[in-house]
Amino acid sequence: MRPTGLLHLGHYHGVLKNWIKLQHEYECFFFVADWHALTTEYENTEIIADSVQEMVIDWLAAGVNPAAARLFIQSRVPEHAELHLLLSMITPLGWLERVPSYKDQQEKLREKDLDTYGFLGYPLLQSADILIYKAGLVPVGEDQVAHIELTREVARRFNHVYGRETDFIARAEAAIKKMGKKNSKIYQDLRKQYQEKGDHEALAKARALLESQQNITLGDRERLFGYLEGEGKMILPEPQALLTPTSKMPGLDGQKMSKSYGNTITLREEPAVVEKKLRTMPTDPARVRRTDPGDPEKCPVWRFHQIYSDEPTRQWVQEGCRTAGIGCLDCKRPVIEAVLAEQAPIRERAREYEENPTVVRNIINEGCEAAREVARETMEEVRAAVGLVYDL
Repeated sequence: MRPTGLLHLGHYHGVLKNWIKLQHEYECFFFVADWHALTTEYENTEIIADSVQEMVIDWLAAGVNPAAARLFIQSRVPEHAELHLLLSMITPLGWLERVPSYKDQQEKLREKDLDTYGFLGYPLLQSADILIYKAGLVPVGEDQVAHIELTREVARRFNHVYGRETDFIARAEAAIKKMGKKNSKIYQDLRKQYQEKGDHEALAKARALLESQQNITLGDRERLFGYLEGEGKMILPEPQALLTPTSKMPGLDGQKMSKSYGNTITLREEPAVVEKKLRTMPTDPARVRRTDPGDPEKCPVWRFHQIYSDEPTRQWVQEGCRTAGIGCLDCKRPVIEAVLAEQAPIRERAREYEENPTVVRNIINEGCEAAREVARETMEEVRAAVGLVYDL
Protein backbone atom coordinates (compact mmCIF):
# COMPACT_ATOMS: atom_id res chain seq x y z
CA MET A 1 0.00 0.00 0.00
CA ARG A 2 1.38 3.43 -1.01
CA PRO A 3 1.90 5.88 1.88
CA THR A 4 0.29 8.98 0.40
CA GLY A 5 -2.01 10.17 3.17
CA LEU A 6 -4.47 9.02 5.83
CA LEU A 7 -6.28 5.72 5.22
CA HIS A 8 -10.05 5.85 4.93
CA LEU A 9 -13.00 3.47 5.11
CA GLY A 10 -12.52 2.59 1.43
CA HIS A 11 -9.09 1.16 2.28
CA TYR A 12 -10.57 -0.74 5.21
CA HIS A 13 -13.41 -2.36 3.27
CA GLY A 14 -11.47 -2.77 0.02
CA VAL A 15 -8.10 -4.02 1.29
CA LEU A 16 -7.54 -4.33 5.04
CA LYS A 17 -10.51 -6.59 5.83
CA ASN A 18 -9.22 -8.94 3.14
CA TRP A 19 -5.67 -8.82 4.54
CA ILE A 20 -6.99 -9.69 8.00
CA LYS A 21 -8.66 -12.77 6.53
CA LEU A 22 -5.69 -13.82 4.37
CA GLN A 23 -3.14 -13.58 7.20
CA HIS A 24 -4.77 -16.62 8.82
CA GLU A 25 -4.83 -18.64 5.58
CA TYR A 26 -1.42 -17.96 3.98
CA GLU A 27 2.11 -16.82 4.72
CA CYS A 28 1.63 -13.09 4.03
CA PHE A 29 3.90 -10.15 3.27
CA PHE A 30 2.32 -6.69 3.64
CA PHE A 31 4.54 -3.72 2.91
CA VAL A 32 4.65 0.05 2.81
CA ALA A 33 5.32 0.80 -0.87
CA ASP A 34 7.33 3.99 -0.36
CA TRP A 35 9.33 3.61 -3.60
CA HIS A 36 6.06 3.21 -5.49
CA ALA A 37 4.77 6.39 -3.87
CA LEU A 38 7.79 8.22 -5.32
CA THR A 39 6.70 7.37 -8.87
CA THR A 40 3.96 10.01 -8.64
CA GLU A 41 4.95 12.01 -5.53
CA TYR A 42 8.66 12.54 -6.18
CA GLU A 43 8.17 16.30 -5.78
CA ASN A 44 6.14 15.91 -2.58
CA THR A 45 8.13 13.51 -0.43
CA GLU A 46 6.94 15.07 2.84
CA ILE A 47 3.60 13.30 2.47
CA ILE A 48 5.40 9.96 2.19
CA ALA A 49 7.55 10.51 5.28
CA ASP A 50 4.55 11.68 7.29
CA SER A 51 2.37 8.76 6.20
CA VAL A 52 4.58 5.69 6.74
CA GLN A 53 4.21 5.20 10.50
CA GLU A 54 0.60 6.43 10.52
CA MET A 55 -0.29 3.86 7.89
CA VAL A 56 1.30 1.00 9.83
CA ILE A 57 -0.65 2.12 12.92
CA ASP A 58 -3.84 2.01 10.83
CA TRP A 59 -3.00 -1.54 9.72
CA LEU A 60 -2.38 -2.68 13.29
CA ALA A 61 -5.47 -0.92 14.61
CA ALA A 62 -7.62 -2.50 11.89
CA GLY A 63 -6.47 -6.00 12.91
CA VAL A 64 -3.41 -6.86 10.83
CA ASN A 65 -1.34 -9.05 13.14
CA PRO A 66 2.49 -8.83 13.06
CA ALA A 67 2.62 -12.32 14.57
CA ALA A 68 0.71 -13.72 11.61
CA ALA A 69 2.16 -11.65 8.74
CA ARG A 70 5.37 -9.79 7.90
CA LEU A 71 4.94 -6.02 7.92
CA PHE A 72 7.80 -4.05 6.42
CA ILE A 73 8.89 -1.00 4.45
CA GLN A 74 9.84 -1.55 0.83
CA SER A 75 12.92 0.71 0.84
CA ARG A 76 14.30 -1.09 3.91
CA VAL A 77 14.69 -4.24 1.77
CA PRO A 78 17.11 -3.05 -0.95
CA GLU A 79 16.99 -6.45 -2.65
CA HIS A 80 13.71 -5.24 -4.24
CA ALA A 81 15.71 -2.59 -6.09
CA GLU A 82 18.47 -5.00 -7.10
CA LEU A 83 16.03 -7.50 -8.55
CA HIS A 84 14.19 -4.67 -10.31
CA LEU A 85 17.47 -3.60 -11.91
CA LEU A 86 18.34 -7.11 -13.09
CA LEU A 87 14.84 -7.71 -14.44
CA SER A 88 15.02 -4.40 -16.32
CA MET A 89 17.96 -5.80 -18.33
CA ILE A 90 15.76 -8.46 -19.95
CA THR A 91 12.32 -6.79 -20.03
CA PRO A 92 11.34 -5.40 -23.46
CA LEU A 93 10.30 -1.75 -23.38
CA GLY A 94 7.07 -2.58 -25.23
CA TRP A 95 5.91 -4.80 -22.36
CA LEU A 96 5.90 -1.80 -20.03
CA GLU A 97 4.33 0.60 -22.52
CA ARG A 98 1.38 -1.70 -23.09
CA VAL A 99 0.41 -2.03 -19.39
CA PRO A 100 -3.14 -0.56 -19.40
CA SER A 101 -2.66 1.56 -16.28
CA TYR A 102 0.39 3.36 -17.78
CA LYS A 103 -1.46 5.61 -20.23
CA ASP A 104 -4.61 5.60 -18.10
CA GLN A 105 -2.78 7.06 -15.09
CA GLN A 106 -0.88 9.54 -17.25
CA GLU A 107 -4.23 10.81 -18.49
CA LYS A 108 -5.78 10.96 -15.01
CA LEU A 109 -2.75 12.69 -13.49
CA ARG A 110 -2.06 15.16 -16.27
CA GLU A 111 -1.11 17.86 -13.76
CA LYS A 112 1.98 15.80 -12.81
CA ASP A 113 5.07 15.23 -14.96
CA LEU A 114 5.02 11.46 -15.35
CA ASP A 115 7.35 11.19 -18.34
CA THR A 116 9.91 9.42 -16.16
CA TYR A 117 11.44 5.97 -16.18
CA GLY A 118 10.26 5.51 -12.60
CA PHE A 119 6.64 5.82 -13.69
CA LEU A 120 7.11 3.70 -16.82
CA GLY A 121 8.97 1.06 -14.83
CA TYR A 122 6.76 0.87 -11.75
CA PRO A 123 4.95 -2.30 -12.98
CA LEU A 124 8.38 -3.95 -13.22
CA LEU A 125 9.22 -2.82 -9.69
CA GLN A 126 5.89 -4.36 -8.72
CA SER A 127 7.03 -7.58 -10.40
CA ALA A 128 10.25 -7.50 -8.37
CA ASP A 129 8.19 -6.97 -5.18
CA ILE A 130 6.30 -10.17 -5.96
CA LEU A 131 9.09 -12.34 -7.35
CA ILE A 132 11.60 -11.54 -4.59
CA TYR A 133 9.37 -13.59 -2.21
CA LYS A 134 8.46 -16.26 -4.81
CA ALA A 135 4.83 -15.41 -4.11
CA GLY A 136 2.30 -17.97 -5.25
CA LEU A 137 -0.75 -15.70 -4.95
CA VAL A 138 -1.13 -11.93 -5.14
CA PRO A 139 -4.38 -10.39 -3.85
CA VAL A 140 -5.48 -7.83 -6.45
CA GLY A 141 -8.57 -6.29 -7.95
CA GLU A 142 -9.46 -6.87 -11.58
CA ASP A 143 -7.72 -3.65 -12.63
CA GLN A 144 -4.39 -5.11 -11.45
CA VAL A 145 -4.58 -8.47 -13.23
CA ALA A 146 -2.56 -7.10 -16.17
CA HIS A 147 0.28 -6.35 -13.73
CA ILE A 148 0.30 -9.96 -12.52
CA GLU A 149 0.35 -11.17 -16.12
CA LEU A 150 3.38 -8.94 -16.79
CA THR A 151 5.05 -10.47 -13.71
CA ARG A 152 4.39 -13.96 -15.06
CA GLU A 153 5.88 -13.03 -18.44
CA VAL A 154 8.95 -11.50 -16.80
CA ALA A 155 9.48 -14.59 -14.61
CA ARG A 156 9.05 -16.85 -17.63
CA ARG A 157 11.58 -14.85 -19.64
CA PHE A 158 14.08 -14.79 -16.76
CA ASN A 159 13.78 -18.55 -16.27
CA HIS A 160 14.19 -19.11 -20.02
CA VAL A 161 17.28 -16.90 -20.25
CA TYR A 162 19.02 -17.95 -17.02
CA GLY A 163 17.41 -21.17 -15.83
CA ARG A 164 19.52 -23.71 -17.69
CA GLU A 165 22.28 -24.93 -15.39
CA THR A 166 25.26 -26.52 -17.09
CA ASP A 167 24.54 -29.83 -15.34
CA PHE A 168 20.77 -29.34 -15.21
CA ILE A 169 19.71 -32.76 -16.52
CA ALA A 170 22.08 -34.61 -14.21
CA ARG A 171 20.82 -32.61 -11.21
CA ALA A 172 17.19 -33.22 -12.22
CA GLU A 173 17.74 -36.97 -12.61
CA ALA A 174 19.45 -37.08 -9.20
CA ALA A 175 16.51 -35.19 -7.66
CA ILE A 176 14.04 -37.70 -9.15
CA LYS A 177 15.82 -40.56 -7.38
CA LYS A 178 15.45 -38.77 -4.04
CA MET A 179 11.67 -39.12 -4.37
CA GLY A 180 11.83 -42.89 -3.91
CA LYS A 181 11.26 -45.66 -6.44
CA LYS A 182 7.44 -45.45 -6.58
CA ASN A 183 7.14 -41.66 -6.81
CA SER A 184 10.06 -41.46 -9.25
CA LYS A 185 8.27 -43.80 -11.66
CA ILE A 186 4.98 -41.87 -11.32
CA TYR A 187 6.78 -38.59 -12.01
CA GLN A 188 8.58 -39.99 -15.06
CA ASP A 189 5.35 -41.46 -16.46
CA LEU A 190 3.43 -38.20 -15.97
CA ARG A 191 6.30 -36.20 -17.50
CA LYS A 192 6.29 -38.46 -20.55
CA GLN A 193 2.48 -38.14 -20.93
CA TYR A 194 2.71 -34.36 -20.82
CA GLN A 195 5.76 -33.91 -23.05
CA GLU A 196 4.75 -36.50 -25.67
CA LYS A 197 0.97 -36.12 -25.69
CA GLY A 198 0.40 -32.64 -24.24
CA ASP A 199 -1.70 -34.12 -21.44
CA HIS A 200 -2.37 -31.15 -19.12
CA GLU A 201 -4.09 -33.40 -16.57
CA ALA A 202 -0.82 -35.32 -16.28
CA LEU A 203 1.00 -32.01 -15.82
CA ALA A 204 -1.34 -31.02 -12.98
CA LYS A 205 -0.90 -34.42 -11.30
CA ALA A 206 2.90 -34.20 -11.59
CA ARG A 207 2.90 -30.71 -10.07
CA ALA A 208 0.74 -31.94 -7.18
CA LEU A 209 3.11 -34.87 -6.69
CA LEU A 210 6.11 -32.52 -6.44
CA GLU A 211 4.29 -30.24 -3.99
CA SER A 212 3.65 -33.22 -1.71
CA GLN A 213 7.30 -34.36 -1.58
CA GLN A 214 8.91 -33.86 1.81
CA ASN A 215 12.33 -35.38 1.10
CA ILE A 216 13.54 -33.04 -1.65
CA THR A 217 14.86 -29.49 -1.27
CA LEU A 218 13.10 -26.39 -2.57
CA GLY A 219 15.84 -26.07 -5.21
CA ASP A 220 15.27 -29.66 -6.37
CA ARG A 221 11.52 -29.12 -6.45
CA GLU A 222 11.89 -26.04 -8.65
CA ARG A 223 14.39 -27.93 -10.81
CA LEU A 224 11.89 -30.75 -11.32
CA PHE A 225 9.11 -28.31 -12.16
CA GLY A 226 11.34 -27.00 -14.96
CA TYR A 227 12.35 -30.51 -16.08
CA LEU A 228 8.68 -31.51 -16.15
CA GLU A 229 7.83 -28.76 -18.63
CA GLY A 230 10.95 -29.16 -20.75
CA GLU A 231 12.57 -25.98 -19.46
CA GLY A 232 15.40 -25.15 -17.10
CA LYS A 233 15.26 -24.65 -13.37
CA MET A 234 12.35 -22.47 -12.27
CA ILE A 235 14.29 -19.80 -10.41
CA LEU A 236 11.40 -17.32 -10.20
CA PRO A 237 8.00 -19.08 -9.94
CA GLU A 238 5.12 -17.50 -11.86
CA PRO A 239 2.53 -16.05 -9.46
CA GLN A 240 -1.24 -16.20 -9.81
CA ALA A 241 -3.69 -13.38 -9.21
CA LEU A 242 -5.92 -13.91 -6.20
CA LEU A 243 -8.94 -11.82 -7.15
CA THR A 244 -10.38 -9.89 -4.24
CA PRO A 245 -13.92 -8.56 -4.03
CA THR A 246 -14.31 -5.04 -5.38
CA SER A 247 -14.73 -2.52 -2.61
CA LYS A 248 -18.35 -1.43 -2.37
CA MET A 249 -17.50 1.40 -0.01
CA PRO A 250 -18.93 4.60 -1.51
CA GLY A 251 -17.74 8.11 -0.87
CA LEU A 252 -19.91 10.75 0.75
CA ASP A 253 -21.04 11.89 -2.70
CA GLY A 254 -21.88 8.43 -4.03
CA GLN A 255 -18.70 8.11 -6.10
CA LYS A 256 -15.87 5.74 -5.16
CA MET A 257 -14.33 6.84 -1.85
CA SER A 258 -11.07 8.57 -2.78
CA LYS A 259 -8.81 11.29 -1.41
CA SER A 260 -8.73 12.89 -4.85
CA TYR A 261 -12.53 13.31 -4.74
CA GLY A 262 -12.51 14.79 -1.24
CA ASN A 263 -15.32 12.44 -0.19
CA THR A 264 -13.65 10.30 2.47
CA ILE A 265 -14.10 9.35 6.10
CA THR A 266 -10.66 8.53 7.47
CA LEU A 267 -10.19 5.42 9.55
CA ARG A 268 -9.54 7.31 12.81
CA GLU A 269 -11.60 10.44 12.19
CA GLU A 270 -13.05 12.04 15.32
CA PRO A 271 -16.68 10.97 16.01
CA ALA A 272 -18.02 14.54 15.88
CA VAL A 273 -16.43 15.07 12.45
CA VAL A 274 -17.75 11.75 11.17
CA GLU A 275 -21.25 12.55 12.35
CA LYS A 276 -21.17 15.99 10.73
CA LYS A 277 -19.95 14.55 7.42
CA LEU A 278 -22.70 11.92 7.35
CA ARG A 279 -25.45 14.31 8.48
CA THR A 280 -24.58 16.73 5.68
CA MET A 281 -23.97 14.24 2.87
CA PRO A 282 -26.25 14.68 -0.18
CA THR A 283 -29.48 12.70 -0.59
CA ASP A 284 -32.02 12.12 -3.36
CA PRO A 285 -32.42 15.55 -5.05
CA ALA A 286 -36.17 14.87 -5.39
CA ARG A 287 -36.61 15.19 -1.63
CA VAL A 288 -36.64 18.96 -1.36
CA ARG A 289 -39.12 19.00 1.53
CA ARG A 290 -39.63 16.52 4.35
CA THR A 291 -42.99 15.50 2.83
CA ASP A 292 -41.53 14.72 -0.63
CA PRO A 293 -41.16 10.98 -1.36
CA GLY A 294 -37.79 9.81 -2.61
CA ASP A 295 -36.03 6.91 -4.30
CA PRO A 296 -33.28 5.19 -2.24
CA GLU A 297 -31.57 4.01 -5.44
CA LYS A 298 -30.80 7.66 -6.27
CA CYS A 299 -29.48 8.48 -2.81
CA PRO A 300 -25.80 8.04 -1.73
CA VAL A 301 -26.97 7.21 1.79
CA TRP A 302 -28.64 4.03 0.52
CA ARG A 303 -25.25 2.64 -0.54
CA PHE A 304 -24.05 3.06 3.05
CA HIS A 305 -27.13 1.14 4.26
CA GLN A 306 -26.21 -1.71 1.89
CA ILE A 307 -22.90 -2.05 3.73
CA TYR A 308 -23.86 -1.26 7.32
CA SER A 309 -27.55 -2.06 7.82
CA ASP A 310 -29.38 -5.34 8.36
CA GLU A 311 -32.33 -6.40 6.23
CA PRO A 312 -35.11 -5.02 8.52
CA THR A 313 -33.38 -1.61 8.56
CA ARG A 314 -33.01 -1.62 4.79
CA GLN A 315 -36.71 -2.44 4.40
CA TRP A 316 -37.54 0.41 6.81
CA VAL A 317 -35.46 2.78 4.65
CA GLN A 318 -37.05 1.64 1.41
CA GLU A 319 -40.59 2.03 2.68
CA GLY A 320 -40.01 5.20 4.69
CA CYS A 321 -38.15 7.02 1.91
CA ARG A 322 -40.60 6.11 -0.87
CA THR A 323 -43.61 7.18 1.23
CA ALA A 324 -41.94 10.16 2.92
CA GLY A 325 -42.61 8.35 6.20
CA ILE A 326 -39.09 9.17 7.39
CA GLY A 327 -36.89 12.21 6.81
CA CYS A 328 -33.34 12.13 5.46
CA LEU A 329 -31.83 12.71 8.91
CA ASP A 330 -33.90 9.80 10.26
CA CYS A 331 -32.52 7.67 7.43
CA LYS A 332 -28.92 8.66 8.19
CA ARG A 333 -29.07 7.91 11.93
CA PRO A 334 -28.53 4.08 11.68
CA VAL A 335 -25.60 4.67 9.29
CA ILE A 336 -24.00 7.19 11.63
CA GLU A 337 -24.30 4.78 14.56
CA ALA A 338 -22.93 1.85 12.54
CA VAL A 339 -19.92 3.76 11.19
CA LEU A 340 -19.04 5.10 14.64
CA ALA A 341 -19.39 1.60 16.13
CA GLU A 342 -17.05 0.20 13.45
CA GLN A 343 -14.46 2.91 14.05
CA ALA A 344 -14.53 2.86 17.86
CA PRO A 345 -12.28 -0.21 18.42
CA ILE A 346 -9.96 0.91 15.60
CA ARG A 347 -9.52 4.33 17.24
CA GLU A 348 -8.96 2.69 20.62
CA ARG A 349 -6.27 0.30 19.35
CA ALA A 350 -4.64 3.09 17.34
CA ARG A 351 -4.40 5.24 20.47
CA GLU A 352 -2.42 2.49 22.21
CA TYR A 353 0.11 2.41 19.36
CA GLU A 354 0.26 6.21 19.16
CA GLU A 355 1.20 6.28 22.84
CA ASN A 356 3.84 3.56 22.31
CA PRO A 357 5.79 4.49 19.15
CA THR A 358 8.65 2.19 20.19
CA VAL A 359 6.33 -0.81 19.82
CA VAL A 360 5.49 0.27 16.26
CA ARG A 361 9.17 0.78 15.40
CA ASN A 362 10.03 -2.67 16.77
CA ILE A 363 7.25 -4.28 14.72
CA ILE A 364 8.54 -2.56 11.58
CA ASN A 365 12.19 -3.43 12.31
CA GLU A 366 11.39 -7.10 12.95
CA GLY A 367 9.22 -7.28 9.85
CA CYS A 368 11.90 -5.67 7.69
CA GLU A 369 14.54 -8.11 8.89
CA ALA A 370 12.25 -11.14 8.39
CA ALA A 371 11.36 -9.99 4.87
CA ARG A 372 14.97 -9.24 4.04
CA GLU A 373 16.04 -12.72 5.11
CA VAL A 374 13.74 -14.23 2.47
CA ALA A 375 14.75 -11.62 -0.13
CA ARG A 376 18.46 -12.35 0.43
CA GLU A 377 17.94 -16.04 -0.30
CA THR A 378 16.18 -15.29 -3.57
CA MET A 379 18.88 -12.84 -4.66
CA GLU A 380 21.62 -15.39 -3.98
CA GLU A 381 19.92 -17.70 -6.48
CA VAL A 382 19.28 -14.88 -8.94
CA ARG A 383 22.88 -13.61 -8.84
CA ALA A 384 24.19 -17.15 -9.34
CA ALA A 385 21.84 -17.72 -12.28
CA VAL A 386 22.80 -14.43 -13.94
CA GLY A 387 26.51 -15.12 -13.36
CA LEU A 388 27.21 -12.34 -10.89
CA VAL A 389 28.97 -14.54 -8.32
CA TYR A 390 32.73 -14.22 -8.60
CA ASP A 391 35.48 -16.22 -6.94
CA LEU A 392 37.50 -13.15 -5.98
